[in-house]
Amino acid sequence: MIDRAELVNRAFPFRSWWPEVTKRSLRSDLLAGLTGAVIVLPQGVAFAIIAGLPPAYGLYTAIIPAIVAALFGSSRHLVSGPTTAISIVIFTTISPLVTPGSGAYIEMVLTLTFLAGLFQFSLGLARLGALINFVSHSVVVGFTTGAALLIATSQLANFLGVPGSKRHAFVHVWADLLANLGSVNGVVVAISIVTLASALAFKRFLPKLPGMLFAMVIGSVLSIVLRGSEHGVRLVGSLPADLPPLTSPDLSTVNIRNLAPAALAVAMLGLAEAVSIARAVATRSHQRIDSNQEFIGQGLSNMIGSFFSSYASSGSFTRTGVNFDAGAKTPLAAVIAAAALMLILLLIAPLTAYLPIPAMAGILLLVAWNLVDLHHIRTIVRTSRQETAVLAVTFIATLLVELEFAIYVGVMLSMLLYLNRTSHPAVVTLVSDHEENRQRFINVERKDLPECPQLKILRVDGSLFFGAVNHFAEELHAITKESPEQAHILIVGGGINFIDVAGAEVLANEAHRLHMEGRKLYLCSLKGEVVETLHRGGYAERIGEENILGSKKAAVRALVPRLDPERCRICMARVFNECSLMPGGAGRRADEEKK
Repeated sequence: MIDRAELVNRAFPFRSWWPEVTKRSLRSDLLAGLTGAVIVLPQGVAFAIIAGLPPAYGLYTAIIPAIVAALFGSSRHLVSGPTTAISIVIFTTISPLVTPGSGAYIEMVLTLTFLAGLFQFSLGLARLGALINFVSHSVVVGFTTGAALLIATSQLANFLGVPGSKRHAFVHVWADLLANLGSVNGVVVAISIVTLASALAFKRFLPKLPGMLFAMVIGSVLSIVLRGSEHGVRLVGSLPADLPPLTSPDLSTVNIRNLAPAALAVAMLGLAEAVSIARAVATRSHQRIDSNQEFIGQGLSNMIGSFFSSYASSGSFTRTGVNFDAGAKTPLAAVIAAAALMLILLLIAPLTAYLPIPAMAGILLLVAWNLVDLHHIRTIVRTSRQETAVLAVTFIATLLVELEFAIYVGVMLSMLLYLNRTSHPAVVTLVSDHEENRQRFINVERKDLPECPQLKILRVDGSLFFGAVNHFAEELHAITKESPEQAHILIVGGGINFIDVAGAEVLANEAHRLHMEGRKLYLCSLKGEVVETLHRGGYAERIGEENILGSKKAAVRALVPRLDPERCRICMARVFNECSLMPGGAGRRADEEKK
């Protein structure tokens, strides 16, 4: 039973860290919050443009959702707000239905945001935080790499000053871009390149400064110097100097039906981002992360944010890292960052009227490049062919199908590969190895040692459930067929972590099959839950209670006396210590000791 105090702490998790706020921690949180507010200014504008929304919506999303997620999440350092991956999913999902930037488009985005938050909140209440483990790291890496290429592709027209494509498919956008290369605008390209080069220079030589913000200022100044407006350079336009206005998602049946699949994809992607970032920073801060509480925090931030002009948010890699490195002590730093951003929005919003779109395109190309995780791509390719396949399929699906389905494709492929691995438990032959007067049992492939002519020892490495029983039965049948003279089969079940009815049934059936052949099946080293399942279903009785033994050594001690003594008399292998007790054993052991 959960006591009342624990329920209150779950409902209001900020109660756990609020008493830790001191003058010293407040000073650290204030500095970290102000740094975060400056960092998110160019990011928020850039991400909103990626999402097909007016620039102000990116900043709105960095205010209310960030506050709610900080208060109701479990991480001390996670900072929520607009992210690249979710922005591109929203654009590719909604833009084919409604014109980007229009009132109807904004309304659909807010509805999708509310539904995504509802999914996240419900999963958190149901304590299903472990679900996020099914979105493997390879899926996230493949998806973000594909999203990076999509972002770069969508901004190349703005970077070069050529007409943008009216189509949405990746291949079609590139075809239109190549067809329009003859109309490249030199002034636009100059502004784009200078902005991009400036951002790279700040990142390389002055990483602690908000390089993206300074690069955008440099691009704006260059546009003024070159009289960009006279040469076809388009401007972002001034942001409204006000706080996030109240909005209302359209929760009609038609909208819910149309947006639910995409909302679920956004929800899972957002949770994968938030929890993975929270866990990553927790390894540095030595904090325990509650995935269920993060689900609730992210869900509430999106549900409440949708009523304050905020689109779907999640944990931000950049802002969380900056928040931790700047010395944040409590989630109050994220709240301070949101409050500072509101103040900045009121003071400098009109200045964005001078921000050229080519400068934003240069910044977004850098954002896209930062999404490509070359280190982990190389690691995955070197480590596992299956994970490489997951990464490649997710990457290709991201480019060729709608993004929400690309996530589903990656997750489904990961699960299929996992099921394929778990449905093929290894059945290994063990032999007795006498080393330093100790008897141990090792894989026969590791050392060329003789087996007992009468007793076959097998180890099962994997659970026996409905998906694995066919493979296990085939393996056992093949192994026992190859050695018909071994009338006793001992299965070491220490690696069987789980067994279901189908697994118990196959053990009983194989015991019966071997019995009909004049042979015996024994089990040893079984875990308590496995033994309990066999007893509850009556399978232990079918196998034979006397055939379910303890440890490997105890099983060998019990089984050696059951072997055919006449065969033992002429046996030269003598693989077990207990063989010395069998007919002819003592004399032969004495001869061996003399030698």
